[in-house]
Amino acid sequence: MAGSPLEHVVARASGLMLTDRAVDQVLDLLTATLLQAVPAACGAGITVVDRDRDEGHGGTTTAATGTLVETADAVQYRLAEGPCLTAWLTRRAVRVDVVATELRWPRWAQEVAALDVASVLSAPMVAGDLAVGSLKLYAHEPHAFASRDETTVNLFAAQGALLLASARTFRDAGRLSQDVRSVLVQRDALQRAAGLLMGRDGLTEQAALAHLAARAEQERTGVHQVAARVLTAHARQVAGR
Repeated sequence: MAGSPLEHVVARASGLMLTDRAVDQVLDLLTATLLQAVPAACGAGITVVDRDRDEGHGGTTTAATGTLVETADAVQYRLAEGPCLTAWLTRRAVRVDVVATELRWPRWAQEVAALDVASVLSAPMVAGDLAVGSLKLYAHEPHAFASRDETTVNLFAAQGALLLASARTFRDAGRLSQDVRSVLVQRDALQRAAGLLMGRDGLTEQAALAHLAARAEQERTGVHQVAARVLTAHARQVAGR
């Protein structure tokens, strides 16, 4: 993988001690990098949902690029409704093209529109069977986000989920358990699968990751599962030669 903004974040995360401070620093970097990757956005943030909370309720903003994100997020937590919580609950990306006319969460829409937020894009942060929260973008203009932005947000969310899942398991166990090693294997598989596509098909890193994300969306599964299947198919092909 060659020098993309997402690779820079992954490189910073690799080998870190999984302390709360280190995780917070990487998540801050993740949101700041995502904001640069999607110029239409005016703010980016990460919502983490406590696994012990009732479904559909609660949440905290762990990383945010500004006070607008924190304020808009607080509306969702207070009302227990909105796109970020829905993305976490359904494990699917949620896009709001025009906040002012959004009917799915009318109370949330009314309050957030008053904050000069016109578009929202949120992706679930899922690692294996664990949904840890969601990653979101806010924009001042309506219809600010396109399908390519969904792909970008999904890729960033996948990396953030692995980091959070690793840190959570590490914190619970007090050491690197098998669960953490499994999560790190998933992250390595994603990187290796992208590298395989780059070498085999002459793709750029971004195109390879986008291909994996598109397959995951089409197959309604996680991008890490798709990466594992790509690597398995390649290994079988090599063994059969």
